[in-house]
Amino acid sequence: MPPVLLSRGLDPLLGVFTGVLAYYLYETHPRTGLPQEQRLMELARWKFDKWRQEKLAQEDSTVDA
Repeated sequence: MPPVLLSRGLDPLLGVFTGVLAYYLYETHPRTGLPQEQRLMELARWKFDKWRQEKLAQEDSTVDA
């Protein structure tokens, strides 16, 4: 087993923080920057709106039945 860097609890947090920071820099860097409509927040918002519309449609069909 490799040695722990900080502690058993902080190593996973450091890994997650590093990954999130790297992805943020990837999205916002001018050379590799994605168009606004293809960024993670826009895609997550689209998916959430789609899920909410399906849920409302399902509730409406349940009420009608």
